[in-house]
Amino acid sequence: MLRDDIKAETITAMKAKDKERTAALRLISAKIKDRDIEMRGKDAGDDDAMVIDVLQKMAKQRRESITMYEEGGRTELAEQEKTELAVIEEFLPQQMDEAETKAAIEKIKAETGAEGMKDMGKVMGELKARHGTQLDMGRASGWVKESLS
Repeated sequence: MLRDDIKAETITAMKAKDKERTAALRLISAKIKDRDIEMRGKDAGDDDAMVIDVLQKMAKQRRESITMYEEGGRTELAEQEKTELAVIEEFLPQQMDEAETKAAIEKIKAETGAEGMKDMGKVMGELKARHGTQLDMGRASGWVKESLS
């Protein structure tokens, strides 16, 4: 399980006295624990899927922060965010590239009979159900829109 891998890596980083990596892994664990608290009393479903969702959101936040820090000339903060992003990405599944994503979109379009923008929700829902952990849904949304227009 992904949660166990993160705990094991935290221990390894602590033993190696790698402060930056330990801090990033503890941050990941804290976010996962926050999500656990949010999900109390609800059906959590697949634990790995929940952890991946948390990691994807964290990665997206880091990418946005890196852009803002670099635009603002705060390179030291951007470097810290890049370090955290690298650790987060270690635990994410391999992401589909643009060609694979567009092929999946076309396949779903054919299967669902989607033709126009009114079918975007149907295509996005199916895309997320099948490939949600392997996609940046923000970028995929633009490709679906492009494909349906």
